[in-house]
Amino acid sequence: MRMYDLIMRKRNGEELDEQEIRFMIQEYVAGAIPDYQMSAMLMAIYFRGMSDLETAVLTDAVAHSGDMVDLSGIEGIKVDKHSTGGVGDKTTLVIAPIVAACGVKVAKMSGRGLGHTGGTVDKLEAIPGMQTSLDTKTFFDIVNKTGLSVVGQSGNLAPADKKLYALRDVTATVDSIPLIAASIMSKKLAAGNDCILLDVKTGSGAFMKSLEDSILLAQKMVAIGEHAGKRTVALITDMDIPLGFAIGNAMEVAEAVDTLNGTGPADLTEVCISLAANMLFLANKGSMEECQTLAEDSIRSGRALSKLIEMVEAQGGDSKVIRNPQEFVQAKYSKEIRAEQTGFITHINTEKCGIASVALGAGRETKESQIDYAAGILLKKKYGEYVNQGDLLAIMFAEETSKFDAAQNMILDAYQIGANSPEEKPLIFARVGKDGVEKFD
Repeated sequence: MRMYDLIMRKRNGEELDEQEIRFMIQEYVAGAIPDYQMSAMLMAIYFRGMSDLETAVLTDAVAHSGDMVDLSGIEGIKVDKHSTGGVGDKTTLVIAPIVAACGVKVAKMSGRGLGHTGGTVDKLEAIPGMQTSLDTKTFFDIVNKTGLSVVGQSGNLAPADKKLYALRDVTATVDSIPLIAASIMSKKLAAGNDCILLDVKTGSGAFMKSLEDSILLAQKMVAIGEHAGKRTVALITDMDIPLGFAIGNAMEVAEAVDTLNGTGPADLTEVCISLAANMLFLANKGSMEECQTLAEDSIRSGRALSKLIEMVEAQGGDSKVIRNPQEFVQAKYSKEIRAEQTGFITHINTEKCGIASVALGAGRETKESQIDYAAGILLKKKYGEYVNQGDLLAIMFAEETSKFDAAQNMILDAYQIGANSPEEKPLIFARVGKDGVEKFD
């Protein structure tokens, strides 16, 4: 079998079989297939696409290129959630405790911030003493004891994906739906959970900008999960505006705590209840209506917040900041941003807000950058609200005043203010399952 022949067949629009795809991944990881040939294959896939079966086989081959986590040491059904990335997206910190409080195990491996999007592990590490790197036995013990644990990705998970992504990044083949789906789902399959809920973001702050592309990506990923024997559902959620009001690590943890207390932002609460309900549904906890009631009751009763406290303490974190978020370290400086004109907020460019938060120190500009956990942005006005010139739009937080000017310009540029009230739109656009797509108005 020659890589040359596989490239030519895919270039010509033919479908590769399982043996050919597995050969390609195994030999590439082993170093027998050079980067220039794999780059040619990636470009052929970009233009010719892949069938659902090809994508499923590719995903499985990439997943099996490294360690496959065995979660059999954790009792009961394990449910995972993956977000395609957003700004202000602290949903894991809310939904994992909700789901655990309802009796379903959450053994989650999360990532760090990437580009303008925040990372769950970075948010957790804003909690003093919080350990996100645990050995397998400790990880399992915590999940069995508390019902949940969220840690950083460790071990040799899907090494083929790391190599492939590095090539895609420099060959203009990142935005290929089969390749995106395989990249995300290979790590989900390697993580070993029984059920997978996908939170596919769409809009200006998301990787997929259009609803149509987001649904296509969701369908590909659901097909991969189901092919691998995992119950899989995807929700298409809005990332055309930041989720909640807080953008920045410590502030986002505090906002997650508010949400678990029942006093969080309405948009964040709605999305989290829907995500949690779908996770419970996948774990056979009842109908969607029953699972939504379970999720709401876990907040109302305080059980979900108690689960977050249990997890934090089990992972070495200081729970006083969860019990009283005012105890989080505060930024040295703050600066207000005020509206430059009167009218309705018709759009907030979420990606620009994310980039501004990175400029303030809340994210990494390079791999070596140190995160300032107190830095970030607190939005005061959001989509659809009417503002007068001079009204407070947002507050920036940073350790150095020199960071404010560039961030302020980006935030002001992100806000679009017009004369007419914009139309209302849903926070959740669609639900994608093995049986099809359900769109919401």
